[in-house]
Amino acid sequence: MIEQKKGRAPNAIDLRIGERVRARRFEIGMSQEVLGDRLGITFQQVQKYEKGANRISASRLLDIATVLEMPVADFFEGLVSSKAKTARRRRS
Repeated sequence: MIEQKKGRAPNAIDLRIGERVRARRFEIGMSQEVLGDRLGITFQQVQKYEKGANRISASRLLDIATVLEMPVADFFEGLVSSKAKTARRRRS
């Protein structure tokens, strides 16, 4: 897992993915404790993921998607990276 440096604001995409984890968890009525148990992590780590305080690795995101019964792609729907935005501006 990649932790963010202390004092740095979470990346907007990390925040959005965390929000989507939380929203889906609420949607299916799952607690942070249950999600943590199924992932083999603490509920505190789930909190950090949901707040964007800790980034979610690709393998962990796949595990989360599996437990939450949703496609991994749903976490990224509608998101555009800052590099993609810059590339679009240059082409315009």
